[in-house]
Amino acid sequence: MRRRRVLLAAATAPVAVAAWHIVPAATWLPPVRAALFPALDGRGSPRHVALTFDDGPDVRSTPYFLRELDHLGVRATFFLQGAAVRRHPALVRSMAAEGHELAVHCWEHQPPWLPRPVAERRDLERAVLALREIADAEPRWYRPPFGVLTATRWRAARRLGLRPVLWTAWGRDWQARADTDSVLSDLCKRLTGGATVLLHDSDRNSAPGSWHVTLAALPYLVARCRAAGWGIGPLAEHGAGA
Repeated sequence: MRRRRVLLAAATAPVAVAAWHIVPAATWLPPVRAALFPALDGRGSPRHVALTFDDGPDVRSTPYFLRELDHLGVRATFFLQGAAVRRHPALVRSMAAEGHELAVHCWEHQPPWLPRPVAERRDLERAVLALREIADAEPRWYRPPFGVLTATRWRAARRLGLRPVLWTAWGRDWQARADTDSVLSDLCKRLTGGATVLLHDSDRNSAPGSWHVTLAALPYLVARCRAAGWGIGPLAEHGAGA
């Protein structure tokens, strides 16, 4: 009988670990996080919209976004990949010098489904250290690759003092079929005062050349926010809850 219990426990342990790891990923679903975790949904001041970009820095595309944002008089939060930060230090320092907020996305994109507690923490530590050393920045925010916040990713972020945040509205700008109209249409489905917007300043993990569409949509997005009376800027000015 005791042997049977031991065998049963051994058989069910991997299932329990897998469930513990993956259940928090349900926050990827907008209705779940909007109802239970409004801060994770990126909800802030109703008079402000947070503008965020994932997957940079990218020397092929990010400078165009910096130029356009400067022209529009807007600053944003960039969720950066640590390995790319190391490869392009001058670009990262320029981003910080121009007043943009630097946050942590990952070291490099990795599939989220298997528990990697040690690797997740090590990768986030490397990304945080890269931003500290290169840009003299103390990152505050973390957005996981694919927006999948597993238990191991959540735990690693908390231990490093990072606050996870996903998004309220996205433009699906990574897709090959995306165009300016579709990006704006997808954004407007959940674009309200207090929203956090997710876009991409690189096609590193998106359809080739997709960043051109994002760049073209940017002035229309900013104009729409301003016409509605919403300020637009980085998460640091958004008033997102803990």
